[in-house]
Amino acid sequence: MNSDKVREGIQQAPHRSLFNALGYTKEEMRKPMIGVVCSYNEIVPGHMNLDKIADAVKLGIAEAGGMPVLFPAIAVCDGIAMGHVGMKYSLVTRDLIADSTECMARAHQFDGLVMIPNCDKNVPGLLMAAARVNIPTVFVSGGPMLAGHVRGRKRSLSSMFEAVGSYEAGKMSLEELRCYEENVCPTCGSCSGMYTANSMNCLTEAIGMGLPGNGTIPAVYSSRIRLAKEAGYAIMKMVGENIRPRNIMTEDAFRNALTVDMALGCSTNTMLHLPAIAHECGIELDMEYANEISDRTPNLCHLAPAGPAYMEDLNEAGGIYAVMKELSKRDLLRLDGITVTGKSMKENIRSAVNRDPEIIRPIENPFLPNGGIAVLKGNLAPDTGIVKRSAVAPEMMQHEGPARVFDCEEDAIEAIKGGRIHEGDVVVIRYEGPKGGPGMREMLNPTSAIVGMGLGSTVALITDGRFSGASRGAAIGHVSPEAAVGGPIALVEEGDIISIDIPGNRLNMKVSEEELAKRRAAWKPRKPRVTDGYLARYQALVTSGNRGAILELPKGWE
Repeated sequence: MNSDKVREGIQQAPHRSLFNALGYTKEEMRKPMIGVVCSYNEIVPGHMNLDKIADAVKLGIAEAGGMPVLFPAIAVCDGIAMGHVGMKYSLVTRDLIADSTECMARAHQFDGLVMIPNCDKNVPGLLMAAARVNIPTVFVSGGPMLAGHVRGRKRSLSSMFEAVGSYEAGKMSLEELRCYEENVCPTCGSCSGMYTANSMNCLTEAIGMGLPGNGTIPAVYSSRIRLAKEAGYAIMKMVGENIRPRNIMTEDAFRNALTVDMALGCSTNTMLHLPAIAHECGIELDMEYANEISDRTPNLCHLAPAGPAYMEDLNEAGGIYAVMKELSKRDLLRLDGITVTGKSMKENIRSAVNRDPEIIRPIENPFLPNGGIAVLKGNLAPDTGIVKRSAVAPEMMQHEGPARVFDCEEDAIEAIKGGRIHEGDVVVIRYEGPKGGPGMREMLNPTSAIVGMGLGSTVALITDGRFSGASRGAAIGHVSPEAAVGGPIALVEEGDIISIDIPGNRLNMKVSEEELAKRRAAWKPRKPRVTDGYLARYQALVTSGNRGAILELPKGWE
């Protein structure tokens, strides 16, 4: 066992004395030592229940013959961080989480790990760490929030942001806004739509690293506690059989994750996180690969913000395995790979049942014939632009309009709320990419303002930043190369005609090559917005959005 390095032999007598100080018995120290990585805190609603999940995991480990050892991981609430400098610190925590977990796991020589994340960056950060450390690991999240109810209709956080836009446009009273405020987030858990947190927790099942139900069982259900105990049992079986993350997270597993992503209509942030996780596994995911999968994968689910269903509805309909069972009818998945259950994915989904064909459409009757996410390219986005196609109004799938150009999110919001954006416009927000932000802020405030003011079916938004999973509309993010490194988005001028063709996977500005060359010659890099602290170090090392915004040492460090 790995833990023999810190618990066995004469040279480890000092180590054992420290375990004695922790209260561990000789009997415990003969058992496999399992790290329980818990993201519990009192600032993220999706994490406020993780102490209970951790207690259940520890009980499961102990019952199955292991020695559970708890240690923490940080978490940022994207909703609370939204719309101010705090959002610069959201994506960047993914690497802090991965790095700190790697440090703890290797420093203390655990035999296995149970990861307990829930919200946006914790799931990918801990998956990156799992791939890096590569000891037996299983994931069990805190689960999704139940949907809120406003005047008899289900609502969630995206509804709240859009309600603010409606109020500021004079379309909603203050009393109604307060009604939303009091009711859209009724329980603990990750916010209840198919936003980034739930997308990643669902894909943890699809990739084989989470037990069935991990992505969909609501946070407040007792079955979530039972699942946590089962995760404790599962990790002991994995240690016994030496099943490791890189045995599970193969190229086929990432292909499955992308396929399920398209069927679910997940957050566009998955297009940042899956390449970053794959990179840690030694696999390079080309984003053009996503279009190939999308072209043959029907969109089977329309969950908020794309439609009226919520995570609790997906759970009742049969969850992720039911979605995978539908996809398997056309051989769209590769099902022979091992998973954390100790069985193949084919065995896992064999008994899955689609219990609600309106929530999970049968593959013969999809919402859309192709996947929920599209990768766009063109002279405005030579590498990539990412759009959640399933959340775009039909009339905006193809659009041309004049560019309204802003060099930061705040200026764009001021213009939107000030009534200076009109039907047909294409809002361009730049210098918000991984380097330019730095930190690649989410643009939920401007997209929600556009929708709330009644412009969601007539105005597009393009950015080198990214979007919350709660965003909807013709919102195209991750434009690469970003403005901060001289990408074409830096060359757009007010009034340039922008052409969006989502079915054709194209994103162009109607400007001649000669004019673009002239603008490129005149362009100069901007002074960095941040010059100290973690953000400055992140800015120096981060790559572009199309590569998953991974960190990379400068040339010459090899």
